[in-house]
This record gives sequence, C-alpha cells and structure tokens, in this order.
Amino acid sequence: MQYSKVEICGVNTANLKVLKESEKQELLRIIRTGSASEKKAARDKMVEGNLRLVLSVVQRFTGRAEPPDDLFQVGVIGLLKAIDNFNPDFDLRFSTYGVPMILGEIKRWCRDNNPVRVSRSMRDTAYHAMQIKEALTNRNGKEPTVEEIAKEMDVPKENVVLALEAIVEPVSLYEPVFTDGNDTIFVMDQVGDGVSDSDWLDEIALKESIRKLSDREKRILGLRFFQGKTQMEVAEEIGISQAQVSRIEKGALDTIKREAFS
Repeated sequence: MQYSKVEICGVNTANLKVLKESEKQELLRIIRTGSASEKKAARDKMVEGNLRLVLSVVQRFTGRAEPPDDLFQVGVIGLLKAIDNFNPDFDLRFSTYGVPMILGEIKRWCRDNNPVRVSRSMRDTAYHAMQIKEALTNRNGKEPTVEEIAKEMDVPKENVVLALEAIVEPVSLYEPVFTDGNDTIFVMDQVGDGVSDSDWLDEIALKESIRKLSDREKRILGLRFFQGKTQMEVAEEIGISQAQVSRIEKGALDTIKREAFS
C-alpha cells in the first residue's frame, strides 16, 4: 500500500515505519518480561512502528464529519490498549489483534460523539434480547424467532426488532481494513483490496467458522476485540468468571483458526 505525504497530528505519514512481525514479537516479549526502562523503550518503539496500522484503520472513516486528527489520536489509544492486552499465547499476528481494538476504540468514540444516540433503555432491551436468544438456543438446540424472544421477554415484537437494529452498525462485507504488503487482515466481515480467488475462499471459510460459534462466544469476542474490554470487564458484564471468559475466548479463537485456516 502506498501512502502520499500527508500530515496528521503533525506526523508525516509517508515516513511511518513498519515493523517486521519478528520485531513486533520481540518488542512484545520485552514489554512482558523486561525491566521498567526496557519495557518503556519497547512500548514506545511498538507504538511508533504501528502508527501505519492506526492510519489504515482511520482511512476507512474518510468522508465522515470527524476530524482525521481526532480519529488518529483515538486510534492510538486503541493501539496502546492492544499492546497492553496482547497475549502471545493465542499465537496470533499482532495486527490481527490490534485492528479490531483500534477499530473498536474509534467506533466507540464516534458513537459517543454522535448527536444521535441510542437510549440506555433501548440498549438494555437489546442486550436482554441477546441473553434470551442465547438461553432459548441452548434450551431448544436452535435459534429462536423474534416472536419467541419477544414472548419470553413479554414485550412487543417491534420493540425487540428496533432495539437490536439500534445497536448494530452496518459494515460492508468487502470493506478493506489493513494490509502490510503481504497479508490482508480480516476483521470479522472485512477483507482487503485486490481479492483473489484464494481470498474469496478464505473469506467464506472465515465467515463459516464464525457462524458456527455460539452466541456467547460471538458476544465475548465482540466485547473483547471490537469494544476493547478486558477479560475482567467482560466477565462482570455477562456474569461469569474471568477464567471462564479466558477459556471461552481461547476456545473460540482456536475454533476459527482450525476451521478457517487449517
């Protein structure tokens, strides 16, 4: 991907560095095991070497009213969260983990700064509906209809539909997110430019593997990687232990890797 000379937050984007994956892993190792001074230096290098990753995510918001400088700064916050929360035990490329964290941080900022906001009561209805859906799926062995969810909640069907639609932000299945020149990074339903026959097959395999996950697994991955929440925050939100969140998260990622990329 070629970048023209554009300044954002005083940074000349044409001069942004790109670290090799081996360099990233070494810096992440130092951040986890080094001395205080070594950790700080490694963290600074990790941030500097991944600013192009932030820029790639910011570029998908081109044309929106938000100032690019603001989006870039918020994206860097997401990058810092990704660096601090990345777990090398998952055997993932850092960019695979970092893109959803950056994207989630920017989306959350855009949502919070949007004059049109979804009310708390509607969000509560939507999350309650998602919990009921999961419970009915586990009980009956199949996904319930909207009518069944509404009946269980004792609310009109229209309320359930409106609430669930209100918390969903449409994203194009074929919208590019990031490429480091070799691999295109997929974020759930996003793929890169220049899709080849092989990319199409990978995309289909990825979608199929995600579809097979349980609602709980999808929700945990969404909270962790799109909303940037810690495992403890996720545990508190859905009412299970942090150890259970960790186990479910790892199991879901293992399933995706096994089903889509084996």
